[in-house]
Amino acid sequence: MACVGAPTFRASPGYRDGARRMSAADVLPLGFRNRSSAMSFAILSLVTGAILIAMALVWSLVERLPLSPGLLYLALGYALGPAGWDILALDPIRYSVELERLAEIALLISLFAVGLKLGIPLTDKRWLAPLRLAFPSMALTVLFITPLAMIVCGLPVGAAILLGAILAPTDPVLASDVQVADSSDRDRLRFSLTGEGGLNDGTAFPFVLLGLAMLGFYDMGLGGGSWLAIDVLWSMAGGLGLGGAAGAAIGKLVIYLRTRHKEAVGVDEFLSLGLIAIAYGVAVLCHASGFLAVFAAGLALQRIEATSDVVLPSAAAKAKVIFGAESEKEIATNEELAGTYMMRAVQGFNGQLERIAELVVVLATGAMLSYTYIPHGAFAFVLLLFLVARPAAVWVGLLGATSISRDQRLLISWFGIRGVGSIFYLLYAINHGLPLVLAQQLIAITLTTVAASIVVHGISVTPLMSLYARRKGSGRRLRGGPHV
Repeated sequence: MACVGAPTFRASPGYRDGARRMSAADVLPLGFRNRSSAMSFAILSLVTGAILIAMALVWSLVERLPLSPGLLYLALGYALGPAGWDILALDPIRYSVELERLAEIALLISLFAVGLKLGIPLTDKRWLAPLRLAFPSMALTVLFITPLAMIVCGLPVGAAILLGAILAPTDPVLASDVQVADSSDRDRLRFSLTGEGGLNDGTAFPFVLLGLAMLGFYDMGLGGGSWLAIDVLWSMAGGLGLGGAAGAAIGKLVIYLRTRHKEAVGVDEFLSLGLIAIAYGVAVLCHASGFLAVFAAGLALQRIEATSDVVLPSAAAKAKVIFGAESEKEIATNEELAGTYMMRAVQGFNGQLERIAELVVVLATGAMLSYTYIPHGAFAFVLLLFLVARPAAVWVGLLGATSISRDQRLLISWFGIRGVGSIFYLLYAINHGLPLVLAQQLIAITLTTVAASIVVHGISVTPLMSLYARRKGSGRRLRGGPHV
């Protein structure tokens, strides 16, 4: 994804020329303070192990809390940073290259997981809402943020457009509480937010390049022709097409080998990671969107399950193995069950990866807060973004969408969660030549906005989604039928 732009960027994806070279002492381990690298690694191991074990022990309790896990991770990251225990020192300027890669990997894992969850066929009209949110509403969000950033934050127009692009995409990593639970979930609110989160990290990229071009750090070609042809049209269409083709081809190959030759069984973890890497790599080498390619690969692989004649829940599959009705290999190679079995295995593994990615990146975000400040006008900017810019973009983008109820529009407007996607694009911009003063301004505004989003959306998600479920259930009972 990082090298979708013009030749100036493609030659060195994700890195600006002359970027700081890290020494071994700097990188091992990244951001941990200590005089001895061996001692630093011991502290890293101890802290990481303690966090992971603690989360394993209290996860069921965390799920019952009326807030999102991201809020806890953010607070813990801040406590581990220089403002707290001074263990995790992640300066977003000094470690911008490494942090960009970390955020990008987390996004790729999450986008693939999002694709795996969306079980509605592409021909279904439910897809119209996420497509509207990811394209016109996302562009309108950039348009609305730009004057806010100029007036409230005092940014020049190029920097304001860049900030709009950084903050426009909603987050697929932190939005799990408002996403579809699995491929059988048909709720329009959850499906719309999930589809939007899967698409708009890729659709925001051209606007990032536009902002960089306005600042003089990117060449859009004569009259913007290269930007429009490659970074907008080809990047999006190529990413979706290449990723979808990769997911479908690899999924069908695995099913063929399993059902015809009883091979390729038992390594679904390799399949998940391999498909993410191939979809991303092929797209980037073709100058298309790696984010959209990985999302499309997950969608295409998920459709393999739809070809199975029998839907086999993961619990049933495990029960058959445990009680000896069939061996695991017999289930995995059964012509009727192979597609569903493969999907359940890939989803289970990728779901665990997604949780770890969320933990790591939000911890890092919390630690980075110690290196910035709350900028002037931040409260007004965040308030206007959450309560004006996002709702206005959503309502305009969904004009005429009669299938979306008023409650659903209100919640879609509110749950424009900012997170890892914004962190990635911020670091991407820093690594492509932003001067220090402007980089520090954008870091302050972006981290303040992301932290505010994690807090306010993390606190409000449980009561609002519970209220929505009750109101939807009440509406279903009054109508005497299903309401999605």
